[in-house]
Amino acid sequence: MPRENPSRTPRRVTTSRRALQAVAVAGSLAASATVDAEDTYAPTIRDTYPDTVYWGDTHVHTYLSADAFGLGTRATPEEAYRFAKGEEVVSTGGKRAKLRRPLDFLMISDHAENVGILPRLVGGDEGLLATEDGRRWAEFFAESPPAAEVVNAEDADAFDVLSATMMSGKPAWSGDYGIDDAFRREVWHAVVEAAEHHNDPGTFTTFVGYEYTAPVLHRNVLFAGDPEQTRQVLPFSGYDSPNPEDLWAYLADYEARTGSGVIAIPHNSNLSRGGTFSDVTFNGAAMTAAYATLRADREPVVEMTQIKGDSETHPLASPDDPFADFETFERPGITDDPSEPRVAGSYVRPALKRGLDVAANVGVNPFKFGLIGSSDSHNGLATADDGNYWGKFAGYEPSPYRALAQPNYAASGYAAVWAESNTREALFAAFKRREVYATTGPRIALRFFGGWDYTETDAGRPDFAAIGYRRGVPMGGDLTRPEAGRAPRFLIQAVKDPDGANLDRVQVIKCWRDGEGALHEQVYDVAWSGNRTVRDGVLEDVESTVDVDEATYLNTVGAAELAVVWSDPDFVADDRAVYYVRVLEIPTPRWTAYDAAFFGIEDLPDTVALVTRERAYSSPIWYTP
Repeated sequence: MPRENPSRTPRRVTTSRRALQAVAVAGSLAASATVDAEDTYAPTIRDTYPDTVYWGDTHVHTYLSADAFGLGTRATPEEAYRFAKGEEVVSTGGKRAKLRRPLDFLMISDHAENVGILPRLVGGDEGLLATEDGRRWAEFFAESPPAAEVVNAEDADAFDVLSATMMSGKPAWSGDYGIDDAFRREVWHAVVEAAEHHNDPGTFTTFVGYEYTAPVLHRNVLFAGDPEQTRQVLPFSGYDSPNPEDLWAYLADYEARTGSGVIAIPHNSNLSRGGTFSDVTFNGAAMTAAYATLRADREPVVEMTQIKGDSETHPLASPDDPFADFETFERPGITDDPSEPRVAGSYVRPALKRGLDVAANVGVNPFKFGLIGSSDSHNGLATADDGNYWGKFAGYEPSPYRALAQPNYAASGYAAVWAESNTREALFAAFKRREVYATTGPRIALRFFGGWDYTETDAGRPDFAAIGYRRGVPMGGDLTRPEAGRAPRFLIQAVKDPDGANLDRVQVIKCWRDGEGALHEQVYDVAWSGNRTVRDGVLEDVESTVDVDEATYLNTVGAAELAVVWSDPDFVADDRAVYYVRVLEIPTPRWTAYDAAFFGIEDLPDTVALVTRERAYSSPIWYTP
């Protein structure tokens, strides 16, 4: 499936190591030395800073996940790692698959619940076959059509029948197979061993991890340590407790036992029915400072975007934002009839506002998190590019039928991490200090700093990043009360994906709590391509160059790089506020358009989106009076 090459590439973003901002080691900010006079607003300093952005995926499932296996996937962890490293593999559907550009890091996050059971069952494990569920599901999988037969079906009717049959294997996930801790330990140690085998510090980093799957409250658990630490525990699953607070206690116990770091990453908040960012605890109690502190520490980042939709915001929550309705995932019973309370607890932007409110009441913000993207692929293939999208499940790899069968799935996303090196220690430290950001797939290089002393000329300086760190804080950081009459200034730079589309605009999203306790949000267009005008506060949209029939676009519009220093024109020193950056590309073909062009599909209904606006989201910067 071809993708138009860019007409030009941006200059390479390089930086020196001069900034003064605190070094983070294994997620804990190091004690700072003397603060320079010009940096009196910054609580910490650092003698080095990250000058490289690393790309990865913290959410990939293989055949060890019972739902993935039940839905036809046969990709192993070995194949998932090789694919992420840029090697060619054969997909479950029988096609050759390869990333255009390898990733820098990967975490395989197979579900802890019944992990590894179904491959062993199909392989003839006598203990599993001795159970009633084991015998029943072994018989089912022996007769179920393989994924290759599904994706190569003769016609749409045959595809519907075959895929429905194969997809009916998902309930095997929750079967009772009579396993014990010895079985779980054997599988977990194999997971650890596979990650260690592919971990190559400086070149390709693997994290040991898994998915904790409680009803609509899913988390990916990412361990910073080596096998000496991770083999000391077994995964804590939704079968152990549906309460994330119990998961946090498990994480605390692990750290105390091993001296190594671990975090939980919430995902698919958009489908959590208001549960992910609820304003009360799991058991319905009011939040306290202790609870808020624990949550912010245990969950320093949130997965903002992935295959099952985008979790930034919803049109009900942000009615004045024309870009709010982006990859809104519709599923009966989840988002078909959303209410305001459910939306407020299900999306990131409302959660950032809610966090300001809680902080004003109890003194601590529970929703102080950075933002990442990841795929949630269930076929072992970490793909997020619309022009090279391998789908979520094995039966929905590229075929003439998936654009009609699952058009609501998105080709998204990746995690971008600013770190000193491509190692577990350095990447984990960046996660903890929230110096990370999300993209829907494009490898847009994004810098976002906040301070009080940036000048307009700083946006064009070759030592952009050094100035950013020296005079302020990076994404994920904090600003405190300035001298009277000063508004924060933000230093922002976005550089297009060298192999992708030009940039349309850079926006700053501000959320704040006013003196009366009311919560607000505002979207500011702060930099844009071309000579477009702003009329009545609305920026003229960029021209679309997309040829939907051919699934191509041109980089004759847009910009290779956008950089700006922006000052908040509506700043009130007494109001708590949080800011993050959203970068939009020019319009490009969506994966459904690539499928239609490649397979010659002519009958897609008008409800199937064929054009997309890829984007990147920075982690926020918080202002506290």
